[in-house]
Amino acid sequence: MYKEYIYETLRPRITERARVLDLFAGCGGLSLGFEVAGFETIGYECEETAVNTYNRNLQGHCHLQRLEVGFDYPEADIIIGGPHCQPFSVFGNQRGMEDARDGFPIFIDAVKRLKPRVFLFENVRNLAYSHRWYFGLIVAELSKLGYIVEHKCLNAVNYGVPQNRERLITVGHRTSFRYPKVESRKTTVGEAIGDLIDTVHDDGKILTPRQDEYIAVYEKKSNCINPRDLYPDRPARTLTCRNLAGCTSDMRRVRLKDGRRRRLVVREAARLQSFPDWFEFCGTETRQFYQIGNAVPPLMAYRLALQVKEACRLPEHASFCASRPAAPLARGRALL
Repeated sequence: MYKEYIYETLRPRITERARVLDLFAGCGGLSLGFEVAGFETIGYECEETAVNTYNRNLQGHCHLQRLEVGFDYPEADIIIGGPHCQPFSVFGNQRGMEDARDGFPIFIDAVKRLKPRVFLFENVRNLAYSHRWYFGLIVAELSKLGYIVEHKCLNAVNYGVPQNRERLITVGHRTSFRYPKVESRKTTVGEAIGDLIDTVHDDGKILTPRQDEYIAVYEKKSNCINPRDLYPDRPARTLTCRNLAGCTSDMRRVRLKDGRRRRLVVREAARLQSFPDWFEFCGTETRQFYQIGNAVPPLMAYRLALQVKEACRLPEHASFCASRPAAPLARGRALL
């Protein structure tokens, strides 16, 4: 069963000598996947409750720190992270590099300083579409440092996560890297939270008739054919901070056997993101939902970490940095 599988599989077990530096670590979804693959991790995050969650559950330590260009990092063999996606999300203002939350100059500076064997970052797929000129600039800056930079849009549902969640995964290496193979079987909402759906611990989670009417109006205006409930026989739609924490027309909800609908609870949202039940979140319910909505699904992170481990074991070509030509600079200003 899915619940038991992630409970047992997603447990940190440090076996590798390589150290992983996780920037913009959040609550540790990406780090958890790498610790399960055997890597020691060190995290940096500026949101206190997310730092507390990371340190409660992972073997590595996360520092409460707002990063900036020029920050002095500890030595690391691999750099991973999720530079803030709000500047590029289709649900945000899409200010891109003009947004003060843009973390890519910081990420590039860390790669330049530490020269890791491999780096990997996750972001919304929209970065490679509406903001593709800026993404080209990011790739060009990293390529100039001597890395082969590859990117691919992956859907978490293809790696055991019971949720359709497309993300842009970018990897830099000096030898070879293979993205994880797509799994044919999809995990459903029912397999993930079927034992919880008909449990009501808080009557405040039950949608009122007025909320049902409000949602119906929204779905009619948006030409929605089926109500946007979570259906037991299929994976969930993408979980976000907004549709988990907010009582909105697009809130994530389940239908009870008696026909009523209710909003998700934290544990249900966590399982749909592939966090095992032993993983405890800190802070208020809203802060916990934000941590879950922002996280990289640990099961997907684990699949990626195994591929990074394989790449790290390949012999590096000493002449690579000297022989590989720098990529042409994309239009726009330099990042650093």
